[in-house]
Amino acid sequence: MKGALASLVALLAAPAGAQLRVADPSPAPLPLADESLLAFGTAKTRMTVPVTIAGSGPWNFVVDTGAERTVIARELAGVLGLPASSDVRVTAMTGTVAVPTVILPALSTGTIAHAAIQAPTLAMRDLGALGLLGIDALQDRSVSIDFDHQRMTLRMAHRRGGHVAAAADEIVVVARSRFGQLIVTDARCRGTRIAVVVDTGSPVTIGNPALLRALAHGARPLGPLQLTSVTGGMLVTDAFALDALEIGGVPLRDVRVAVADAPPFRRFGIDARPALLLGMDVLRLFRTVQIDFANREIRFLLPRGRIAPLPPGLR
Repeated sequence: MKGALASLVALLAAPAGAQLRVADPSPAPLPLADESLLAFGTAKTRMTVPVTIAGSGPWNFVVDTGAERTVIARELAGVLGLPASSDVRVTAMTGTVAVPTVILPALSTGTIAHAAIQAPTLAMRDLGALGLLGIDALQDRSVSIDFDHQRMTLRMAHRRGGHVAAAADEIVVVARSRFGQLIVTDARCRGTRIAVVVDTGSPVTIGNPALLRALAHGARPLGPLQLTSVTGGMLVTDAFALDALEIGGVPLRDVRVAVADAPPFRRFGIDARPALLLGMDVLRLFRTVQIDFANREIRFLLPRGRIAPLPPGLR
């Protein structure tokens, strides 16, 4: 099992040499529209949407809910003649490195526009796309991914006083926020509570060593797996099949996971406890996935006849 492209899970906006906990504030989105409906394509099993930069494009960017910052391919930045900015430190699957940035003077997806964004630049061959659309472009939004119809809806997410009840074929999980990412704690594997980060930028699901230690005999070895980081680094790890993963009371069987002691787990503060970065391979098991950053909740619409919630007495 080789050639899988790992996500740029955490992007730090700290100047090179600064402490990793320091981050530049993300630019606020311009309130030009309340909703945008986008058809999406794929880039090596990930999800892409058309993005316009300073009126040029559209260019296909991978939607990456695991990345703090929007990233642009170095080659595209050169073609557009974007102005250079200061270096930043980027944390990816294989470590933290300093990379140059450029200023995106205006970025829009459909009818939704954003103010200027400082974007790290990386090689297109490592990104596997022309860019990544990160949380700085998705903040205060609700992102609904409809796998049945291959489309994504972006809406302004207004904070509510409470949570809307789930439909009969839907599960809702409440998350906590860490550097913009939503970390789900209502998940278990063989009775062990685990932390889950929804990462649409990764084609594969990645677990940390603490997860493997907690499962003991509940993980079936599948062999070595080679991951390529978006910063160009290579990571050789082992893949396993989990016989019982449960999210919000819904059991998922035979989930394939690459296990790696990856820096993003430490970045999110979940390296010491069993944790997963939930990639597109598992997300596509659901009909729709809605990520509401403002209200810190994630909704999963169950496939017809494929997955049923566990009865409350058996959880």
